[in-house]
Amino acid sequence: MDLGRVQRHRPAETANGEREAAVIVPVLERNDQPQLLFTKRADHLPDHPGQMSFPGGKREASDGDLLQTALREGDEEICLDPTDVSCVGRLDDILTVTRFAVRPFVAQIPDREYIPCDGEVAEVATLPVEALVHRDNYVSERRDHPEHGSIRIHFFTVNGYTVWGATARILVQFLELATEWTMPGEVDRTTEYDADLPV
Repeated sequence: MDLGRVQRHRPAETANGEREAAVIVPVLERNDQPQLLFTKRADHLPDHPGQMSFPGGKREASDGDLLQTALREGDEEICLDPTDVSCVGRLDDILTVTRFAVRPFVAQIPDREYIPCDGEVAEVATLPVEALVHRDNYVSERRDHPEHGSIRIHFFTVNGYTVWGATARILVQFLELATEWTMPGEVDRTTEYDADLPV
């Protein structure tokens, strides 16, 4: 894995009046293998309940900038001490269907046990990059959404967890920058826009 390519990336920014948010894409080394840390959102949350996500959330008025937002949320959600975070770069801002403009920061963190520290996080999971880039663990589908038009949805399934939605969109760019993985040119299937999605 080459985080230098993330460092050299010049990210695109999105500023169209959407609500601002930020996440950390946390990279750690475990058993001599790079892993990414994800949180599973609690089922009671109004937005994206039960979904896999990166630590982060919406910007508060007290946050000096969006990196501070990401660090504060990481501390609140999984007790990730900001002084333990080594930011190595940024990915492109993305827009979510809940009308947030999300800024992803890629950061190296220590290998230790991380646990949920507030009611927003149900579980913490680390997934090996080697498994995330395996073709058998990835599928994508095309849906014609009545509001957003034709969209491609990515699904990474590893160790019983499925990463999809905005988090998977962030993950796609991270893997394309940091590894030799490239997104397949064609989708695996076309699905009705209201078909069931994983939680």
